[in-house]
Amino acid sequence: MSFLELILIAIGLSMDSFAVSLTSGTLHCVTPKKGLKIALVFALFQALMPVLGWLLGNIFKDLIEKVDHWIAFSLLSIIGLKMIIETFKKPEERKFNINKNAVLIMLAIATTIDAFVIGISFGFLEVSILKASIIIGIVTFIISYGGICLGKLNRFIKPRTAELIGGLVLIIIGLKILIEHNKLI
Repeated sequence: MSFLELILIAIGLSMDSFAVSLTSGTLHCVTPKKGLKIALVFALFQALMPVLGWLLGNIFKDLIEKVDHWIAFSLLSIIGLKMIIETFKKPEERKFNINKNAVLIMLAIATTIDAFVIGISFGFLEVSILKASIIIGIVTFIISYGGICLGKLNRFIKPRTAELIGGLVLIIIGLKILIEHNKLI
């Protein structure tokens, strides 16, 4: 998998974190220092989850190697579709305190389940997990902190738009994997 593809996957995966960060940035209780902490926690979880998924994927690699491209395509497409569907749901009125560690960790886990699933597909695709994990962590940190800063400005990208774009990116990458494996192009 190329560096550009890993960057695109990282951007797609970080959209949930971006949406939460953007929302958090609109809260008066989130200072720039607290914003750095939020972005760091999101980035650490986002970098760790693919590694855990990759370990699981490698355990079962020999059993399903003949269908790995379909698994990668399916997982990326399902995650992408889930993200797109979420953009059409009514926004829930939620009041939460992102400054509480327990809330922050729960949000970090919730926004990185997709990264765990992507890690499983990395095991089938023989992706360098260290390289992928570092890229995903760095991109998530930058995008999450950017989301907090944009939320402070409260006038740019909406969380729905970010999730929609992220979902489309993941589906396109899944299609690319399927097309390349089946040598359709």
